[in-house]
Amino acid sequence: MLLDTSKGESLELLLELFISSRKYSTQLISGLTPEDCQSQSMPEASPIKWHLAHVTWFYEVMVLKQFEVNFEFWNPQYAVLFNSYYNLIGDKHPRAQRGLLTRPGLDEVLSWRANIDKRVVHLLTTQPTPEIIGLVRLGINHEQQHQELMLTDLQHLFFNNSLYPSLSNFKGLNKHSAKKMDWIHLDPGLYSVGFNELGFHFDNEGPQHKVYIQPCALSKGLVTNDDWLRFIHSGGYNDSRWWLDEGWAWVQREQIQTPLYWIQNQNSESFSEFSLSGCLPLEGVNPVRNISYFEADAYASWANKNVDHHLGVRLPTEFEWEVFAKTQAHQFEDMFQCLWQWTSSSYSAYPGYRPWSGLAGEYNGKFMVNQMVLRGSSSFTVDGHSRPSYRNFFPAQARWQMTGLRLAKDL
Repeated sequence: MLLDTSKGESLELLLELFISSRKYSTQLISGLTPEDCQSQSMPEASPIKWHLAHVTWFYEVMVLKQFEVNFEFWNPQYAVLFNSYYNLIGDKHPRAQRGLLTRPGLDEVLSWRANIDKRVVHLLTTQPTPEIIGLVRLGINHEQQHQELMLTDLQHLFFNNSLYPSLSNFKGLNKHSAKKMDWIHLDPGLYSVGFNELGFHFDNEGPQHKVYIQPCALSKGLVTNDDWLRFIHSGGYNDSRWWLDEGWAWVQREQIQTPLYWIQNQNSESFSEFSLSGCLPLEGVNPVRNISYFEADAYASWANKNVDHHLGVRLPTEFEWEVFAKTQAHQFEDMFQCLWQWTSSSYSAYPGYRPWSGLAGEYNGKFMVNQMVLRGSSSFTVDGHSRPSYRNFFPAQARWQMTGLRLAKDL
């Protein structure tokens, strides 16, 4: 739902949210050099400068161009350079070549941002129509998605530098304590899933519908680094029995032996783990992170045969995860603001799904193929951006995002 007047939000609050969101993006680059903001570590990631420009492009093209009187582009060529995937809007610069965009420079992008900010504020103040309010609200949530991507993409960039630099103003990841693997049970029945509350949501979160959940249980905590070490030491990465066929081909092709940011210490079987705080000793009690769907599924298959009290474990479906989050979240650890959690559900449309109208209709629906759903949120996710119905999605081999797993089992 693009338009949301049901919460009774004031125009002043929307303006405050817009301004604070725009400021947070620029705060994230504090301590970074222009070179840090320019580089692209792989085709799937984007330069920090590109993220800053793209979310500004969104407001210029999706909002101001449609509604501003006497609209003029800051630079008409930016409409192509910083378009991500909106085919209806026009041409795009190739994604894998975003790191080649040395021009405009970072200072120019920041000046452009400031110009667009003033114009959006003026438009909201003088012409607060439902359409404009809805698009600005979408723009705020869109920028919050890119703020998380800025951190994950920067981490991957720094990891590819043997200096293993840290982000000076990074507050660090939350600490966790391992607890006994407990299971929370759910009675079978017909449950409602999908968004049906007050407030903003993305198009792929609805419409709300009913699903039948078989009797099952969800693990109270996330799988930890210590758990994963047992998987490694048992030869988990070298035994095809645990892997989907495509996953096994990926492991062999890419020579995968550990989660993404693990670094084996010289002359030792111990590991360090890279984060935006730099290279630190691996904390066994912390949830394992930066794993692919292939790895999560393989771990569940291995644990089913090799770990006590794990008979029948598997990845939860996205609907099981959502029902637990809506009804029993207080019993779990790290459902939100820790790691995105892989589910066994393919990313597809809900019954009755309809894309949004207008240019925003290209938002999520076009990606509903060859991707897996993740639920929850991560420690990189902006406060207030999480909810039980949120559907994140990535290809099965993706692991530069803050991804982990929570196990489920049938009863």
